[in-house]
Amino acid sequence: MIRIVLADDHPVVREGLRAMLSAEPDLAVVADAASGPQAEALAAELQPDIVLMDLRMPGGGGVDSIVRMSEAGLSCRVVVLTTYETDRDILRAVEAGAAGYLLKDMPRGELAEAVRAAARGETVLAPSVAARLVDRLRTKPERPRLSERETAVLRLVAEGCTNAEIGRRLYIGESTVKTHLLRVFAKLNVDDRTAAVTSAMRFGLLEQ
Repeated sequence: MIRIVLADDHPVVREGLRAMLSAEPDLAVVADAASGPQAEALAAELQPDIVLMDLRMPGGGGVDSIVRMSEAGLSCRVVVLTTYETDRDILRAVEAGAAGYLLKDMPRGELAEAVRAAARGETVLAPSVAARLVDRLRTKPERPRLSERETAVLRLVAEGCTNAEIGRRLYIGESTVKTHLLRVFAKLNVDDRTAAVTSAMRFGLLEQ
């Protein structure tokens, strides 16, 4: 029996998924969550085989939860199930360690088989998502250029420093730190600190 935790902020979606998956003889939904942090707690407590995770939920969800579950050493495999299929969403989820990226409009039978494949250790991708990833690999993005100070700020972000701590370390004001970070976000085409560090590491920008 493949044990599943559902994470989606819409109760109707959770109920529908529970009914769909529970109709399969080898699948069991053991719990559901309305946010990423709730899913993390349930995964740690129940040790399911699969967590089906929506990307965007109030109170936290998606990529950050995938990262935290991986860092916690949980054995469950996280499969994204969402309506969003932008390149940035896909790449962030895959880089965070998602075992798959599926779309909510897929047929029930295909969803059930994808869950089984993920439980077997396979990577499962919706066809359109797989096509986007292939196109992305074929078109290698140009390596962004960060200034020396922007790189120094981002290295400290990677170490877990707050803006205030970065300011003290580099002898600059906190507002200046924020300005540098905004420039970094723009150059890397991201909108948060975690994505900035992940993207910079992919381009080798934080190597000494």
